[in-house]
Amino acid sequence: MSLNATSPARELPTDLPPNAGRVAAGIAIVLVAQLMLVLDATVVNVALPRIGADLSFGPASLSWVLNAYTLAFGGLLLLGGRLGDVRGRLRLFEIGLTVFVIASALGGLAQTPGQLVAARAAQGVGAAMAAPSVLALLTTSAPDEAARNRALALFGAVSSGGASIGLLLGGALTDVGSWRWTLFINVPIGIAVLLLAPRFVTETRRRPGKFDAVGALTATLGAVSIVWALIGTPEHGWLSARTIGGFALGLVLLAVLARTEVRHPHPLIQPHLVRNRNRVAALAVMALMIGANLSMFFLVVQYVQRVLGFGPMASGVAFLPFSLGIFAMSRVTPRLIGTLGPRTMILVGSGALVVGYAWLSMLGTTDTYFGSVFGPMTIAGLATGLVFMPITAIVLGGVEPEHAGSASGLLQTTQQLGSAVGVAAIVSVYAAGAVPGEFVPGLSAAFLTSAAFAAAGLLVATFVLRPAPRQAKVGVVESDEDLVEAVAAEAA
Repeated sequence: MSLNATSPARELPTDLPPNAGRVAAGIAIVLVAQLMLVLDATVVNVALPRIGADLSFGPASLSWVLNAYTLAFGGLLLLGGRLGDVRGRLRLFEIGLTVFVIASALGGLAQTPGQLVAARAAQGVGAAMAAPSVLALLTTSAPDEAARNRALALFGAVSSGGASIGLLLGGALTDVGSWRWTLFINVPIGIAVLLLAPRFVTETRRRPGKFDAVGALTATLGAVSIVWALIGTPEHGWLSARTIGGFALGLVLLAVLARTEVRHPHPLIQPHLVRNRNRVAALAVMALMIGANLSMFFLVVQYVQRVLGFGPMASGVAFLPFSLGIFAMSRVTPRLIGTLGPRTMILVGSGALVVGYAWLSMLGTTDTYFGSVFGPMTIAGLATGLVFMPITAIVLGGVEPEHAGSASGLLQTTQQLGSAVGVAAIVSVYAAGAVPGEFVPGLSAAFLTSAAFAAAGLLVATFVLRPAPRQAKVGVVESDEDLVEAVAAEAA
C-alpha cells in the first residue's frame, strides 16, 4: 500500500465489468433484506401502547415484544453464520427469510400476548438464519476492495439507521391502519426479495463441517436467563433468589459455551476471532453503544406520546433527526476512517453519546420537543453513524473467506444481545423509580444508565482498543483499496 503523496496516480478503469449491473442489483436486494430485519426490532415500538391495550400486556411483560425477537435473533446468529458457511449462504438466506415472513404474518394475526411473543421469537429465528448471510454475501459479492468498502458503509447505514426508520414506518402504519400492519408489511417485501435474490445473488461454495449444537443451545439459553433476571428485578429485587439464580444460570451456561468453543472441532465462534485484542474491544464497544441506544427507542418514543401528546405517526417523524444523523454521517465515514483512524472516530462518537444521554436525563413534564429532545436525538444519531462503520471494519478486517459467515454472525450477535441486555437493564432501572399513573419519574435514572453504557464504551475504546499503525495514519490515502488495507492492518 502506498501512502506517499508523490507516488504516481493509479489508472482508473474506463469500462465497468460485464456483470457490474447484476452485482449492484444483488447488493441492493440483500441490503433491502437487512433493512427489513433490522427495522423489525423497532417497528413495533411506536405501537407498544396500542399493543399493550389491545392484547392486555402488563407493564413489564410488554418489553418481551421486543426481547423475544432480539433474544432469538442474537442467541442463534452464531449458528446461522456457521450454517451459512457449510450449507451455502444464499440457500440459508432464503430459508431464514421464508421463516421470517411466515412468522410476521402469524404475529399480525395474534390474539393473545403469548401468541404475539411466540411469533416475535419465530421472527428472530428466521432473522438469525438470514442475517449472517447478508453481510457475508455483501463482502463476497463485491468485485474489488473499493466496492467492498462502499458496501460496508451502506451496510452500516442500513443497520444503524434501520432501527429509526422502523419507528417512522411503524408510526405511519399504526396511525393509518393498525399495529398489526407493522408485522404484515414484512410479507410483501420478503416475498419480493425471495423472488429476486436467486436471479441476482450468486450462491457461495459450501464448506464441509459439523454443527455445534451445544454452543447454540448454551448461547441462547444463557442470554435468555440473564435478560429474564434483569427484567424481573423491579418486582423481585436485585438480591432475590430469582434474580441471583437467573444471573448465575446465565453465567454458567456462558462458561459452558466458552469451554465448548475451545474444544469443538467446528465451533460456532472460531477461537482465533476472539484472540484479537482490537476485534474483542470493538465488539464490546458495539454491544455497549447498541445497549445505550435502546433507551432512545423504548423510552423516548413513549415520552413523546404520553407526555408531549404525539400520535404514532408524529412519534415516528420525531425520530427523523436520529435517522438523518446516521445517514448523513455514513456518507463521510469512509473518508474519515482514512484521515482520523477507526479508534479516534469511536472515541469521539462514544463521548458524544454520553453527552446526548446525560442531556436526556433532564427531561421533565414541562419540556418541549425542540427544547429537550431534538438536540440530544441529533447528537445520538450523528454519534451512532460515526462509530458503526469503523467498528464493523475492525471486526471483519483480516477474516478469511471461509470464516466470513462466522465473523458476521459474531458481530450481529453482539448487536442483538447488547440490544436485549440494554433494554432489560434500562427498563428495570426505569421501573424501579416509576410512579403509578405517571411516566416521567424513573426517566432520569434510566437515561443516566444509557449514559453509563456509552461511558463504558468510551473507556474500552480508550484503554483496550489500540491505535492504528503509524504508517497507516500519515500521508495520503490514494484509493478505497488503500483505505481498506489500512483498516485491516489496524484490526490485525
